[in-house]
Amino acid sequence: MTLTFTLDPVIDPALRDGILSLWADVSNAGGAVGFVPPVTPDDIRPALITQLTAVADGGTRLLVGHDGAGEVAATAFLTHNTHRLQLHWMWAYTVMVHPRHQGKGYGRDLMAAAADAARSLEGIDAIRLGCRGGHGLEHFYASCGYKEVGRVPDAIRVAPGDDRDDITMLLPLH
Repeated sequence: MTLTFTLDPVIDPALRDGILSLWADVSNAGGAVGFVPPVTPDDIRPALITQLTAVADGGTRLLVGHDGAGEVAATAFLTHNTHRLQLHWMWAYTVMVHPRHQGKGYGRDLMAAAADAARSLEGIDAIRLGCRGGHGLEHFYASCGYKEVGRVPDAIRVAPGDDRDDITMLLPLH
């Protein structure tokens, strides 16, 4: 089984709820996607509304991967820069694969689909993303072609006494 990726899908209640469930499941499995477990979909809803508003406003593009059963299995939000000197690259945010699908190569598929999506956009030469240290995520992204271009030690406070590095990764698209 493979995932089917769609850039800029129609955002209806089923998709919104699917992303919300995915985000909660990834967070509760320890994924580094902006929350610390335990969380509920209601905890995440304001962050999702903010991101979906950015999609509706046109500054962010949504990439969704559905599994064979039609369930939301992966997402990445690709956000355009607004600064006129940085319009040639974009950010990837909220990059997630459902825990039940991890270890199947779907993360690499998601990153390849995100790169393909960015390449399809006029004037985009690179993707940047930030990841939380302590999970080895920088090694995963490096295996997908990203290079570490910055690191701020202890910039992310997961809990008192548990600070993690904020790592910036870059994927040139040419």
